[in-house]
Parts: sequence; C-alpha cells; structure tokens
Amino acid sequence: MVEYPPIEIEEKTLVIPNEGTPADEIWLSNLDLLVARAHTPTVYFYRRPLGASDFFSPTVLKDALARTLVPFYPLAGRLVSGADGRLCIRCTAEGALFIVARSVSVLRDFGDFAPSDQIRHLLVPFSDIANEGNQPLVMFQLTFFQCGGVCLGAAVHHTAADGLGALNFINSWASIARITNHNLIPQSFNRTSLRSRSPPSITSTHYEYSHTQPTSSTRHSPFTSIVLRLSNHHLSILRTTTTLSKKPLSTFKAVVAHIWRCACKARGLDSAQLTRLYMTADARSRLHPPLPPNFIGNAIFRVSTELTAGEVVAENLEFTAAKVSAATTRLDNEYVRSLVDFLEARVEDIAVRKGSWVMPETDIWVISWQGLPIYEADFGWGKPLFMGRACLQFSGLLYIVPTSPEEEEGGLLVLAAIEPEKVERFKEVFYKELGHPVSANL
Repeated sequence: MVEYPPIEIEEKTLVIPNEGTPADEIWLSNLDLLVARAHTPTVYFYRRPLGASDFFSPTVLKDALARTLVPFYPLAGRLVSGADGRLCIRCTAEGALFIVARSVSVLRDFGDFAPSDQIRHLLVPFSDIANEGNQPLVMFQLTFFQCGGVCLGAAVHHTAADGLGALNFINSWASIARITNHNLIPQSFNRTSLRSRSPPSITSTHYEYSHTQPTSSTRHSPFTSIVLRLSNHHLSILRTTTTLSKKPLSTFKAVVAHIWRCACKARGLDSAQLTRLYMTADARSRLHPPLPPNFIGNAIFRVSTELTAGEVVAENLEFTAAKVSAATTRLDNEYVRSLVDFLEARVEDIAVRKGSWVMPETDIWVISWQGLPIYEADFGWGKPLFMGRACLQFSGLLYIVPTSPEEEEGGLLVLAAIEPEKVERFKEVFYKELGHPVSANL
C-alpha cells in the first residue's frame, strides 16, 4: 500500500450561484433512488504547462463555478425528504463545497493513478453519510503539488446525476472558466418522464434488481485496484480473434468478453460453475420520446448475462460477445418502462442499491466510459493527463476508460478491483491472451 504525505487545507468555502435561482423541489425517479446513495469520487490530474500564468487560480475557478451553478441550480441544493416522505432535491442555493489544499507530493508519486482509498481520502472531499441532508450535492478539492501540477478531486452525488450528467456539469464549468463570455443552454432536471405507470406493468424479468443480498462495507471482500493498458494493437487483436465470421467485433464487446474470460481463469472457477457479467446501460436514447440531450439526472440501469465458466474460457470471444450483445440489444422503451415499474416497490430497499449488496466472487461488473467526454475539462490550461475513479467499491468491479490525449489515441485503460491473491494471475492472463508477456505492458 502506498503511503502519501498528508495535505494542508488552505481554504474551505461554499460557492453559491451568482444570480438568483428558482426555489424548486426536484422529484427523483426510481433510477435516481436506486443508484449508490453517495458521492461519486473522481480525480482529474493536470500537468502545469511551461509559462502558464495564474495556473488553476482558485479565484478563477470559484467565479466560474458560481456562474455555472445558475443553469445547474439544483446541484447547489440539498437532498431532503419531501412532503410525501420521498427523497427529493430542494433547490436551496446553499452552494457547492470548494476546498484548496497543498501537498509536498509530485505527480509521479501517483504512478499510473490506480484507484485507492488513499487517493480518495487525500484528494477528494468526503461526505458524512450520517448527515446526508446537510451535505452539498457537489464538492471539489483543488490540490497543488510541489512539482507545479494539480489534482481536481470531484464528488458529485450520484442521486443528483449519473456519469454523463456530472461530466456535462464539470465540462460546462471548465468552459466558463476558459471562455469569459461563454453562455450555457438551460439544463433539463425534469425526471417525470421516468415515473412508474399506474397501474404498474412488469413485462420483463429484472434479475439484476431482485437477486441481491444486503451487506455492509465490512462484508465486502478485500481487493487490490490495478490499471491495465490496451493499445490499439491489443484492441485490433481482440476485435479480430474470431473463428465464426470475418466481421470484427465491436471494441466494447471484445474487451468485455476478454475481461470476463481473464477473470474466470484468474479465479480458477470450475468449468460447471455459473458466472454472471453485470453491465450498465443508458436509457436516454431507448425511451420514446428520448430524454433531452441536456438531461441531468440518472438514466442508467444495470443488466446482466450468465454463462458457465467453462463456456467463457473455452469458447471464442465471438461466442461470449454474442451473449453481451443479446443482453443489451433487447433494452427498448418497454423494457425500461417495465424496469421503472418493477422498482417502484423497491425504492427503499437498501439491498438493491449499487455497492450495498454482496456480489459473488464468481461474477464481475464492467462499466464502460468509452465515448464519454472525460478529458474535456479544460479550464484554460489544457486537458487533464488522467481522469478516472478515485477509488473502486468492491472486488470484481472494472471500468473501461479511454486513454488521455497525451497517450495513444484510441487506446483504453482497464481499472480493475481484483482479490489480492488473484491480481498477479489476472495480469498474467490478461496479456498472455493477447500474445504478450506482462512485463512488456505494465
């Protein structure tokens, strides 16, 4: 475990909208209430350009944040129980937390930026879950390193926005900081199109939200977080290693199938043992009518597919990729409506929320950030050299993330939480399947 020097907090303040904003109450959908009831911690690392003046000025960032919170005004509010007892966002304009800190660390101390609890607690503001109602929905920490680089640690409450919504907010903030006269279009916080039907009509099976076991953080298995790199050459190998057809696999399906196979091999699963792959899907374009492109809320949900470990290991990637495809192509408007109806009776069931249930060590959960604008947060001093999760939640959770603009365009990173005793075997299998030794790729 890496031990980083402590940081020194120089400033802690609440940034409020710089104009008056509506005093609304934002109704939350079932998809909002059944994500992890916590802030999502991410980190943006930046290298100081030569000759940069006023690099990441806290004054510039706070002024831009105050302007950004006007069109994104619900994010300056607080989570409260509404008159009906259901959780909602009360638009109180109390503001976002902004912290300025300094560290004697340098960027190279963080290596490949593998997620860890140490990075989470050092560089990202931490909320008191027991005092949820008084916590800001958005919290930032700007940490200056001795080498001149910085880290922007971001914590956006998942109940308020999913990954795409949070990125829209942070990237808009960056644009306002960079372009003085930048004007933002109004955002859509209306979730009422995701209300359940009356009466509910459950027309699909929703295994992923019914086969769960409640847990606490102490019951999660220990894990180690690692970063594995996939070059364009690696991705080409994965897309074209098939025997049933000449059509290349999509990058997502090929990488997911590869990860699943490597996990089964590294864990030494018996060939007859069932293993389940969980994934995250987006409802935005699947709904009719679709959600607006500027929708801020949660439109994501989990889906899964199951095979025996023997099938995952012995069959070619095209076979496994077909199972991945079958699990996602059926997700039409009616499926999403059925899911929302199914969840209506489960919004207070803690065991259903991500991170609050035990995922068997036979299973994995792969979340893809491919195609998301994770490197667009340019505040005027260039794009981040790395953006990713500050920490991972449980063993078997993996993120597929594009490489930074400084690296090979089109490459991917796999941020993986693996049982400590399986880490080296997972690395070995991961690259051996690609025809490369581990040492050449780490």
